[in-house]
Amino acid sequence: MAKPIVLVTGQNGQLGSELKLLSKQNDQYDYVFTDVAELDITDAEKVAFFFEKYKPAVCINAAAYTAVDKAETEKELALKINAEAAGILAENCAKVSARFIHVSTDYVFDGTASTPYGEDHPVSPVNFYGESKLRGEEMVLAKHPSTIVIRTSWVYSFFGHNFVKTMLRLMKERESISVVNDQVGSPTYAADLANAIMQIAGKQDVPGGIYHFSNEGVISWYDFATAIRDIAGLQCEVKPIDSSGFPTPAKRPAYSAMKKEKIKSLGIELKDWRESLEGCLKLLLC
Repeated sequence: MAKPIVLVTGQNGQLGSELKLLSKQNDQYDYVFTDVAELDITDAEKVAFFFEKYKPAVCINAAAYTAVDKAETEKELALKINAEAAGILAENCAKVSARFIHVSTDYVFDGTASTPYGEDHPVSPVNFYGESKLRGEEMVLAKHPSTIVIRTSWVYSFFGHNFVKTMLRLMKERESISVVNDQVGSPTYAADLANAIMQIAGKQDVPGGIYHFSNEGVISWYDFATAIRDIAGLQCEVKPIDSSGFPTPAKRPAYSAMKKEKIKSLGIELKDWRESLEGCLKLLLC
């Protein structure tokens, strides 16, 4: 008997790469991994053909436009990938009765809170990347109400480009670096997120809606950088600075920690951010 198929978009990204690695341990499914070369998710006709061909039981959308600063000038492209394409996938999932897991971001919040955001907290993005992801959330839930939307934050991995790898490189090249200390949130090791998504994919009774996922703990980017330095055993001096001293095209929320009780109620265990960082650095430094 044929195994149910899991379709994964964004296979070359951080999350997609971790899902591909994890799929080797989850053989109750057959997997179809795609990136833009295999499936352009912004092309409605191609997506419809793909769904008709494979008839996936589950679709995991790990594809996204994630260049936060570039999104301020590439609004059309950000919207096309983060909202319109997500809507196309949701629509096709609905047609073949596939479960849809879509990944979103903490950047849908404005950052003015001082305690973690719940899933039902009012949203108000402060940059266009966050706006495009919010429109994606709205679109997928409108087209396929049983969609599971997972908001995550500060994602890093052994794969791809991310803060952890950038810090390692800069700390080896320089005697000192400056990192903002007035933006607070929670890191997410993509391997942990992939594991949570795989668990959810295997549960048939997870209600549709929005869920929050990150590693446990609330820190600043400065705290994150000093932990990377200390765990890696590097000598670079890390200096705290205000974000006003490090201007970027896109504004960032000052506070974006999220409540995660809802996802924990599904039996998903969350690791402490430092424990996960140590695990990732062990891979990066060996």
